[in-house]
Amino acid sequence: MEFYATLGDPCAKRDILDQLFQTGMTGARLNMSHTSLSQCAPLLEELYWPAARKAGCQGAHLILDLQGPELRVGELSRPIPLREGADILLGDGGIPIPQVILQTAKRGQQISIDDGALLLEVRRTSPTVLLCRVLQGGTLLSKKSLSLLGSDVDTPTLTPADLENLAQAARFGVTHILQPFVRNRRDVEILRENLARLGLSQVQVMAKIENQQGYHHLDEIMEEADQICIARGDLGNSIPLWKLPAIQKDVAKRCREAKKPFCLVTQLLWSMEQRPVPTRAEVCDIYNGVLDGACALMLTGETAAGKWPVQAMGYLVRTANEALKAI
Repeated sequence: MEFYATLGDPCAKRDILDQLFQTGMTGARLNMSHTSLSQCAPLLEELYWPAARKAGCQGAHLILDLQGPELRVGELSRPIPLREGADILLGDGGIPIPQVILQTAKRGQQISIDDGALLLEVRRTSPTVLLCRVLQGGTLLSKKSLSLLGSDVDTPTLTPADLENLAQAARFGVTHILQPFVRNRRDVEILRENLARLGLSQVQVMAKIENQQGYHHLDEIMEEADQICIARGDLGNSIPLWKLPAIQKDVAKRCREAKKPFCLVTQLLWSMEQRPVPTRAEVCDIYNGVLDGACALMLTGETAAGKWPVQAMGYLVRTANEALKAI
């Protein structure tokens, strides 16, 4: 069983990385939506790989999570409070968003931001700006994920930043590529073609299922990818949230039948970003995910931004091991 942490500021300390490996971590994820491999050089070369060697974890994984066709809010000069019922502008003169959203959005559509934490409704459209009503408010930060609900937005499989990071992958010891928003077989083929061009054919491809398009093409994606990742954050944005458990169960079942390994990710121990002890529901979720056949579990904000990264890894590993005993 693999146990992954997402690297971030709380993990950028040698003693924390040492403790994570001692607790059972077998690899780590780097989220390229907020940084680049070159910027992570000190973290990897001076902290992560030395900690792995000290722990005797010779087969430690380093997972590169690409930007891919994910859509995000642009850079903000400061956090912006969004009040429920207020009107806001997206685009020119307002909150910066990708041009493709301006081109695609229709009146009445909803826009989910930050994995559903914020919700907007499009009131008026133009080629350069959208007038939106805030349905679910909160504080908006830079670079938060953005989804136009009910639409398959046409975006390229790999961004220029993705290609630049892939070119650096061998130097930093990347073992796995986490490919976001995989829509069909061709997305995985494009990634593999670029890996082969760079002499990285041995790198494992983990295809994220996080939208309805990917779910509908799961069988062909499984044929091309080395592993499936059930990414519940954006997957839960693309469907009514109460339908998510059935889709997770179905993907897990089909992976088992196809003997395709799968990883489970997003909010496994979300409450531990702020608390040293998880909820009962969270540990039951982890336990059931292992019983369903997950070969890997991945923490995200719990270790990338949370206050209790080592404790979160401890609960993840111990709960999963209890499930493995039952199996």
